[in-house]
Amino acid sequence: MPTRPAKNTFAPAFVADILQHALQGAGKPSVYGIVGLQGSGKSTLAAQMAALGKARGLKVLVISIDDFYLGKRQRKDLGHGIHPLLAKRGPPGTHDVALACKVIDRLKHGKPVAIPRFDKIGDTGLPPSRWRQVESRVDLVIFEGWCLFATPEDEAALGKPINVLERNQDAKGIWRKYCNEALKDYKEIWRRIDRSLFLQGPGFEQVKQWRWQQEKSLQALNPHREVMTKQEVDEFILLFERISRRLFSELPGLVERVVRLDKKHRPRE
Repeated sequence: MPTRPAKNTFAPAFVADILQHALQGAGKPSVYGIVGLQGSGKSTLAAQMAALGKARGLKVLVISIDDFYLGKRQRKDLGHGIHPLLAKRGPPGTHDVALACKVIDRLKHGKPVAIPRFDKIGDTGLPPSRWRQVESRVDLVIFEGWCLFATPEDEAALGKPINVLERNQDAKGIWRKYCNEALKDYKEIWRRIDRSLFLQGPGFEQVKQWRWQQEKSLQALNPHREVMTKQEVDEFILLFERISRRLFSELPGLVERVVRLDKKHRPRE
């Protein structure tokens, strides 16, 4: 009798299929990009793929674009110098693109490298002494993130706010224009990805529920620390809405494989 997958995980056969797809990438190691809106299960799938790879004698390394967030102090400086919303992590312009490229390049060439780590509850990067050390070549690098392959939007489209955050906190469009311009640099990360998968949820409207589930899980793992409230989560995802809606429609034409998910994260393919 087939085993039932654990709650909030993907079925073993599905994980095995995606791992096989990832291992078909050119180069050793190849970099496999998993992209999906917030809460779509990118981290869960990546962790399951790494565990299966280990069981097969492979060394699979998982990194996230979240690992490369700028620290709180750096974002605070951007907030003072350019726009207050840049003090909040997440959108393009709040990552260390150069560091991400350097780490991926060293992994591709089998060179020792330290992988940065970000404390989401504390909202800041951990000191280098607590970074992950990778000393030898790996068989596969899985790179996951919500905005992989995002490209700049036509500047004319930036003029009209799409939600209450843009309307009330970015009336002049300074923040969204900065994030849009920043995406030009992110192409240097995207071109280092060899193969890719899009976990396509039902739509942006589902993100609110999924992101709140993530926060509750984070709280369960850290009972003595304070995570975001439901209202804070609802406000937080507004930072991602503009790019997320575009990605939902554009990504199927930009990635090698698309897996549509239902509201319970079950693949529909």
